[in-house]
Amino acid sequence: MAVELGCRMGQLPSVYLGLPLGVPNKAAYGWDGVEEKMRRRLALWKSQYISKGGRITLIKSTMGSMPVYQMSLFRMPISVARRLEKLQRDFLWGGGGGLMERKTHLVKWDVVCGDKENGGLGIRKFTIMNKALLGKWTWRFALDKEALWKHVLEAKYGQEDYGWRTKKAVGACGVGVWKEILKEAGWCWDKMGLKVGKGNKISFWTDVWCGDTALSRRFPHLYILAANRNAKVEDLWDQNVGEGGWNLCFIRDFNDWEVELVGELLQALRGVRITWEDDSVFWKGGRSGQFRVKDAYSWLDRSMDVNFPKNKIWVGRVPTKIMFFTWEATWGKILTLDRLQKRGWQLPNRCFLCACEVENVDHLLIHCTVPRELWDLVLGLVGVKWVFPNTVKEVLYSWGGGVLLWEKKKKKFWNSIPLFIFWMAWKEMNRLAFRGGGGGGGLSNSEV
Repeated sequence: MAVELGCRMGQLPSVYLGLPLGVPNKAAYGWDGVEEKMRRRLALWKSQYISKGGRITLIKSTMGSMPVYQMSLFRMPISVARRLEKLQRDFLWGGGGGLMERKTHLVKWDVVCGDKENGGLGIRKFTIMNKALLGKWTWRFALDKEALWKHVLEAKYGQEDYGWRTKKAVGACGVGVWKEILKEAGWCWDKMGLKVGKGNKISFWTDVWCGDTALSRRFPHLYILAANRNAKVEDLWDQNVGEGGWNLCFIRDFNDWEVELVGELLQALRGVRITWEDDSVFWKGGRSGQFRVKDAYSWLDRSMDVNFPKNKIWVGRVPTKIMFFTWEATWGKILTLDRLQKRGWQLPNRCFLCACEVENVDHLLIHCTVPRELWDLVLGLVGVKWVFPNTVKEVLYSWGGGVLLWEKKKKKFWNSIPLFIFWMAWKEMNRLAFRGGGGGGGLSNSEV
């Protein structure tokens, strides 16, 4: 055939449309191309010339393009995910090339990967993102009607549950892509519901279509008494009764105490009617009832619910590096002298700015006499007297209460003031620490 068509013969494994063909499903070397591209994009030498804010942007753009295409169809091996996450960590915090080049990773990676509302940076975890992308195929199989790929899978594996999903992939024919995708069907169906149309594809008792749980679990006693436990919704709907009504069949008459259960069942069915539309699926909790990878990721992540002043840190028109520093300071993770001592450094702990108190993040950025001059100057300009909170997080939470009547542009400017004061205090401390000058320094008039 190659001679007749005038083409050359290739061999597997190969690459087609950017995806590997002929590679064993769980082989790590099938991801070598993705890993190599990410290593080139996140080369460690680049981190020396990019601020931490710029590194976050580059990590997110790389994560959102290079591996997503392949992760949307294949399961990423755990070993590959760990290597790529290490690559991201080293690039974010700098170093990683050798023992002398290692830099301190200030915040745990699980926290970094959290949503900004919970104190993270919004970087996605590979394993959870992979699960969310694979789960989309379960949604698409239930939603699509005449797609060719769906007909191919139905012919190969068969159908179950009235065509909402395929049968389990077992044996030699089931070793491959679809078998891995079916492993995500469980959690996906937990977040999906059935919308009644004609009722010919929905089981009355065992499917979730009326409320958040199946009627067999909600009314287990009545389910035992049902004449046909496998009945579809359309089988128990009588179109000839007035405008239509439910014709529920049971194996015996009810006792007096069972009549109340029947009343509760009919109350749950009240308002549900059969229509001429096809039965369909919807995504629970979504804005429009549609599957969104972002919503699925948030549900799978189950990150800690932490109170965090997100809107007071990620402020518009503020350089990203300053916002990133404020984020670190809010977690109390910047490398002040007290934290360096905890990491084994043998250093005397005395604030470089005032030379009076021990240095920690809250003292350095809030309570030290030198940055306090800046705080007093700013508050004096607007005539505000303020009892300072103890921590950086409390300062951010309470900042802005006295300017509620200001116009929007002035509010944005006001909300950025704490970030710049934190940054100036930090830069002045580093100037004294690394360029000399001793303690008890201060900010010059030009810097103020």
